[in-house]
Amino acid sequence: MSGHAVLDELRQAIDEVFHGRERVAMRDVYAQASRHVNLSADLLTHLNELPEGPYDRRELTEAINEVITRRGEQDTLGLLEVPQQAGAAPLEYVNPTPTVPDENEGPDLMR
Repeated sequence: MSGHAVLDELRQAIDEVFHGRERVAMRDVYAQASRHVNLSADLLTHLNELPEGPYDRRELTEAINEVITRRGEQDTLGLLEVPQQAGAAPLEYVNPTPTVPDENEGPDLMR
């Protein structure tokens, strides 16, 4: 099975474990992934390298990608697509020039 097919299978397991849930425990992710017969024991060891605890989908994806990168498998296996954070505002331009207060304006403590 190619690396991309393996990652597709892992994505499916992640989708299943997050169904209707915002956060999941690592043990739930591992249990769901181990039900997928096309995921190799080697890929399951990637999940074993993640610390126990709750993850949202973005945190889990980034953590798995870090393991893949640390092992140097990003070229052969590929990386999971990191989902955008729900409710995250798009990046906006910030004016780097600070504004100088008008000297005629003093502090208005009565407002």
